[in-house]
Amino acid sequence: MIQQLGSMDWMLKDLADNVPGVHQIVVLSADGLRIARHGGDPDGADRLAAACAGLQSLAAAVATEIPDSDGRMRLVVIEITGGYFYLMAVSTGSYLAVLTDEHVDAGLVGAAMRDMVVRIGAHLASPPRHDGKAG
Repeated sequence: MIQQLGSMDWMLKDLADNVPGVHQIVVLSADGLRIARHGGDPDGADRLAAACAGLQSLAAAVATEIPDSDGRMRLVVIEITGGYFYLMAVSTGSYLAVLTDEHVDAGLVGAAMRDMVVRIGAHLASPPRHDGKAG
């Protein structure tokens, strides 16, 4: 079960409004369930959340190969023809994904995402699932 205090919609809209070039924002659980979104359509947000679950797992596996790493993924950036994809850890079991156009200011996106993580991290807990149950 995902525990949320209030709606995050206004915070996601704030990020999109303050960073030119942002197309879609999704907050998701580690198992690929969409928690919140801004921009795009709900089905697309669900597909993105599911893909992010695999990507964060892959990034964590790679991180274990880095000496002195704790194995936790913090940020993944992928340059795609026509834009960029950013995935940042929010809290244990939660992530923030952002899709942008190719003209976005990468520094501004990173700073806005870090600010967002601080803001929503206190409002969001997504405990790991065991045998299909949270907790």
